[in-house]
Amino acid sequence: MAEGLRQAHSAAAGGPIVLEVSDLKKHFAIHKGLLQRAAGYVFAVDGVEPTAGRISVSGRDITHLSKAELRPYRRQMQIIFQDPFSSLDPRMSAGEIVAEPLHVHRVGRARDRKARIAELFERVGLRKSQMDNYPHQFSGGQRQRIGIARALALNPELIVADEPVSALDVSIQAQIVNLMMDLQRELGLAYLFISHNLAVVEQSGAAAAWLPFPHALPVRIRALPD
Repeated sequence: MAEGLRQAHSAAAGGPIVLEVSDLKKHFAIHKGLLQRAAGYVFAVDGVEPTAGRISVSGRDITHLSKAELRPYRRQMQIIFQDPFSSLDPRMSAGEIVAEPLHVHRVGRARDRKARIAELFERVGLRKSQMDNYPHQFSGGQRQRIGIARALALNPELIVADEPVSALDVSIQAQIVNLMMDLQRELGLAYLFISHNLAVVEQSGAAAAWLPFPHALPVRIRALPD
């Protein structure tokens, strides 16, 4: 991997393309002097309006869609955050956190939502009796399991896993990666798995791409074949 950019089949053969990113770039101007002229640029991609490039979901270009137009696509795409501590609202119970996407997208009735949350807790290795507990009552690994359950709530096609185990103890990292791989096989999920730890990438068994800053890398992610 040290030889720079090495792309190893970022599009796995078989299923339909869920996410495709082409030449995505975001430039932030560095202003200096009395007239605040641009003296240089910071190159980054951080979820804001891109300077260049294209993002497609299930064949539809969503790069410049409005918030309202993006709403149905948000159900197809969810995220697992890097920090299982700051990504959970300490004022909400674990059950409320997992149920939040269902409320936002108005999915199901109260009884159905509760049953769905209980199912998700068991699927990620937590007990139904823990639904009323608050984040501070869980370990780091358990908190990340809550984050995974939240990401699964809407039955997404794609989950962006942003350094999902980097904040966890090494002894817990393997458990979370194995859980994610099991869920992928069971549910046919597509992952965009972001990590600086090549050992974790190897354990995930995912096709990998080495991205030397600040180059843009084309990404194409397919769903698992039936």
